[in-house]
Formats: sequence, structure tokens, C-alpha cells
Amino acid sequence: MLVPPDRIAFYIGSYPVMKYGITMGAALFVSLLALLFVRKKFFDEFSEDTVLDLSFYVILGGIIGARLWYVLLNIGYYSAHINEIILVNHGGISIHGAILGGIITGFIYVRHHQLSFLKLADMYSLVIPLGQAIGRWGNFFNSEAFGKPCDLFWKMYISPRYRPAEYKNAEYFHPTFLYESIADLFIFFVLYFIFKDKFQNNNGLLFFSYLIMYSIVRIVIEFIRIDSVLNIGNIPVAAVVSLFIIIFSSFAVFYLCKIKSNV
Repeated sequence: MLVPPDRIAFYIGSYPVMKYGITMGAALFVSLLALLFVRKKFFDEFSEDTVLDLSFYVILGGIIGARLWYVLLNIGYYSAHINEIILVNHGGISIHGAILGGIITGFIYVRHHQLSFLKLADMYSLVIPLGQAIGRWGNFFNSEAFGKPCDLFWKMYISPRYRPAEYKNAEYFHPTFLYESIADLFIFFVLYFIFKDKFQNNNGLLFFSYLIMYSIVRIVIEFIRIDSVLNIGNIPVAAVVSLFIIIFSSFAVFYLCKIKSNV
């Protein structure tokens, strides 16, 4: 049974340092180290300085995108609490927003420096799932991103103050954060140990394969979770967005393969 600990790791003076923030920092740090390793081993045509410079903008764009996407999905609340929009420390980010923000800033950077967007996207795709796998544990420390009530031996205890009102009498829930973390690790291993060699001569396939696999995982997870930010009817918006990403990425894979076969 999983029992989330207190959210606060320690204090600096009177300022609490949250375990969520530490986990996110660890995810970024490990991802950056893995990225530099991947660059040196498989993408050495890009300098380390270029990758570090690009990573700064991708991370910044990802953070901004993650917050803006969450705010847009909760526009009713934030239109009445405009001063809270920039308060990321209060919680509220979205992985879809992070991906979109990172892609946009990355695309602008590579166009400006005349680099290959798809090749760099492939490089980042090899390490992003690893960072996601670590980052999802931040949800554990925050007692969030859990699923429907369950009584399995890996069940997750949720304190009454964090339970949705309709589940106030339930104690144990699906640890969907853990499901996604394991799935992200699986995606990482598939991309790194299987797809990397198969797709090394066709730029973009790793990137779109990552988008397809993660989106499939997200759709499954969304129908187990009970805290989706916004639903269309009974369908989570995150699942709709993920389906769109799968369709678009599948067409992209088909197009890239067709171009390769005609060369």
C-alpha cells in the first residue's frame, strides 16, 4: 500500500520547500544529464553548448506552456483570480501544455539557428519519457493524480482532505501516477533500445513514435483518473487532445516513411 508522506521536505527560514518541487528539479536534472549523454553518443553533430542553450529555452517554454494550458482549462476560475495565474507554486501545470510549449520554443530556436528540428526532436524524445517517469512521483508527494477507488495490494491511501467530495468515504485509490511512471519507463526503453537503431536514418520517427506511445498511455490513464481538469461530457479533454496527437503523428510517420521509400 502506498501512503503519501507530508508535502513539505524542509523549510528555508519560514519558506517551505515542497517535495513536488524537488522531484520536478530532479526530473529535469536527470533528463539533462541523459540528454548530454545521448548527444555525445548519437548526435555529436550538435555541440554541447548548442544543446544546453536550446534546453534552456525548451525548459522555459515548457514551463510557460504547462501553466498557460492549465489556466486555459480552468479559465472560469482564473478569470476571477487573475493574480493567481503566475503562482505556479500553488500547483496547476499540464504535460500537454509543457510538450506544446517546448515544441514551439524549440522550433523557433532551430529555425533561427538553421538546425534540423526533427533530428533534435528525436534526440529529446529519447530522454523526455525518463524525465516524465521521475516527475510523476511529484504527484505522489502531492496526493494527486490518483484514480478510482480500489482495493488492490498496490492501492494508494488518500487523506480525507485530498479526496473528491463524491469519494469522501473511500480510503484507497488507484495510484495512476505510478501506472504512468511505469509506462513512461517502458516508452523510454522501447525508444532507446529498439526504435533508436531502426529509425536512425529517418529523422522524426522517434519523435512522432514518442508522441503516439505517450498519447495512448495518457488516454488509458485518463479513464482511470478521477481528477481530470476538464471534461467534454464524460470524456476528459486530455484524452481528446491525446487522440488528436495520435492521429496527427500517425500521418506524420506515414509521410516520413513514404518520403524515405521514394529516396
